[in-house]
Amino acid sequence: MSSPLFCAQAGGAVFAAKKTPAQVLQHLAALPKLAGVTAASRLEVRPTPEMVSSGIREIDELAGGLPRGCLSEICGPPSSGRTSVLLAALGAATRRQEACALVDTTDALDAVSAAAAGVELERLLWIRCGSGRQTSDLGPQASDLRPPTLKVKSGVRSPRSEVQGLTSGTRPLDQALRVTDLLLQSGGFGLVAIDLGDVPDVAARRVPLASWFRFQRAIEPTSTVLLVVAQALCAPTCASLLIRLQAGKQLSAISSQLSVKEELLPAHAQLLDGLRVEGELLGSRLQRKPAQSVTTVFATRAVRIA
Repeated sequence: MSSPLFCAQAGGAVFAAKKTPAQVLQHLAALPKLAGVTAASRLEVRPTPEMVSSGIREIDELAGGLPRGCLSEICGPPSSGRTSVLLAALGAATRRQEACALVDTTDALDAVSAAAAGVELERLLWIRCGSGRQTSDLGPQASDLRPPTLKVKSGVRSPRSEVQGLTSGTRPLDQALRVTDLLLQSGGFGLVAIDLGDVPDVAARRVPLASWFRFQRAIEPTSTVLLVVAQALCAPTCASLLIRLQAGKQLSAISSQLSVKEELLPAHAQLLDGLRVEGELLGSRLQRKPAQSVTTVFATRAVRIA
């Protein structure tokens, strides 16, 4: 089927030339402005990213693990098990002999508890945003922790020195974004995690979408896993994997019987024995999500420090 697509005017007369679709494409390809544009049919198909363990068997069975070169987001309210998933992912990555980085936006990580949960701290670069405390203020055990030494080529500034320069005189959330950008551009990390768990939803959702797209584009050609942990989804359009966590039914059943609308926090006995957590797969670009909700249940392990 042909149709008049191009018109030429000469001497006051307009001549319409009928072109076939193949001729139209050939004509467009010859235009100088479109010379550098690659047709969609000639684009290379991006290979399926490698999946690595999240450290929790139930989540690996639910989502297949965490994809390399992609942004993954795990969200949940307080006491939903999000910190346990974060430590499990860091522990699994460090056990794979990978260097990891944790951008701690609110300085909420307890290093001693992280070590007891299986994180090899000698392979973890811990960036404490907005913190004025010294390592010695965390106790005698934490004062013995030493961050890893980053080896860089001669003539290139050390990422650690640049991070220290960014973490002064800036708001913690802005620090976290700038430091994350620096870490992803530097490369060499198997896992980079951003902990926004204690950042209010309003502030976390104000992060420009361009920042998340920039992070995603930075890790696409690498084997880095970018993990974002927050109360609510911050970058659903950029993330390749979305998982939501919530307290198990034992807490939901109790809260449904109460007349108050406040969120019910777990009792001390439940914290000491471990929590029952439900995980829901909200979206994945690596597998087709069925119509009904896909969930899994796992129990957190209480960490007891001697």
